[in-house]
Amino acid sequence: MKNVRELAFEALVNIEKKQAYSNLLLNNYLDSGKLNKKDAGLFTEIVYGTIQRTITIDYYLAPYIEKQKKLQDWVKILLRMTLYQMIYLDKVPARAAIFEAVEIAKKKGHKGVASVVNGVLRSIQRQGVPNLETMENDLDRISIATSHPRWLVEKWIEQYGVADTERMCEMNLVPPSQTARVNTAKATVEEVIAMLENQGFDVDKGEVAKESIISNKGNLAYSNAFKNGYITIQDESSMLVASTLGVSEGEVVFDCCAAPGGKSTHIAELMNGTGTVVSADLHEHKARLIKEQAERLDLPNIEVQTLDSRKAQQVFQKEHFDKILVDAPCSGFGVIRRKPDLKYSKSMQDVKQLATIQSTILNEVAPLVKKGGTLVYSTCTIDKEENTEVVNAFLESHPDFEIDINIKDLLPAKLENFVKDGMLQLLPHYFGTDGFFIVRLKRQV
Repeated sequence: MKNVRELAFEALVNIEKKQAYSNLLLNNYLDSGKLNKKDAGLFTEIVYGTIQRTITIDYYLAPYIEKQKKLQDWVKILLRMTLYQMIYLDKVPARAAIFEAVEIAKKKGHKGVASVVNGVLRSIQRQGVPNLETMENDLDRISIATSHPRWLVEKWIEQYGVADTERMCEMNLVPPSQTARVNTAKATVEEVIAMLENQGFDVDKGEVAKESIISNKGNLAYSNAFKNGYITIQDESSMLVASTLGVSEGEVVFDCCAAPGGKSTHIAELMNGTGTVVSADLHEHKARLIKEQAERLDLPNIEVQTLDSRKAQQVFQKEHFDKILVDAPCSGFGVIRRKPDLKYSKSMQDVKQLATIQSTILNEVAPLVKKGGTLVYSTCTIDKEENTEVVNAFLESHPDFEIDINIKDLLPAKLENFVKDGMLQLLPHYFGTDGFFIVRLKRQV
């Protein structure tokens, strides 16, 4: 049976080779039964940590491997993974990490490769790595020290300035806490906290959203409260979206990019099981996820459809919905802590293409909102090209819509200072949540 470092190495090779999302592949390994509880933590730390810090580690490695012209990809991954442990994991002795790397190299390659791996790692152990804080260029320093692509850091500095960009990039390296949303149609936050504590979980009330709880210890997805439909695993910033719709009982609401269903189920809970939430997604397998969520939470007022929202007018009549949520497909730059490979896999071109898709969806669903109704646009990104620019372009071409500056009344008071021109932009370092953008648009009567 493979030990924890061999499995971590195998996972990292698979992520690189198959371009698989790290969070999905990681879950497959954790659910496979190949790891005991003690090793699961180290496995997760090595895999996520190595991906999170790839640019930094490659910068450290570069002078030590520049003469190795034909270094195979797997050898570089092995060196990365080991250097991550040597630099960032205090509880792992460097000698143990190096020994394991050499053993893996012997199994995977031959004596010559093992010798190179040993030589490189021993040299770094003796000579150390440079101090990145002495770099004078802010752009280079932030990019290398926090392992974010240079183009992305440059873009964010333009949009948010050096200080916020640096703090955000640093926060993207910190593992997120697990938070859950209480199904207030079934129980109060206090009742669910008592329920979880009785089962041995250590939880507190969340910091931002009023329905949220935060886990200090234990995976809430394995709790009876989750199984019995009292909670949904969701980030606090994501919980704010449904609240800003300001739904009332009996309304007809359209969540047009809904999978996996977190916001749809929240809307349905806020309507106390009344009215209808039409919850749509482009892919059938994702639409099934929404159905499963609705059943688990006992929410009969969700109607799931497999639908491309760019063609919504072919399915629904104009002015059919009281409220519409466009939680648009986006670059996901607000959730880099959860999906560290996002920062390497997305390009500037991707951002432009996504902004086009976002605009197309908004333009398509806008006529479906009743006069006097509400359209909420949200993304889990922090890029202004996908957020404020998309909204401003939409408003220019839709004079019958306007920004509802009363969004503040639907948000917790502590977020008031983060609403600018009626638009909420949360950056990850503000409250330790995902980065999120939300705007509430009203259609004039």
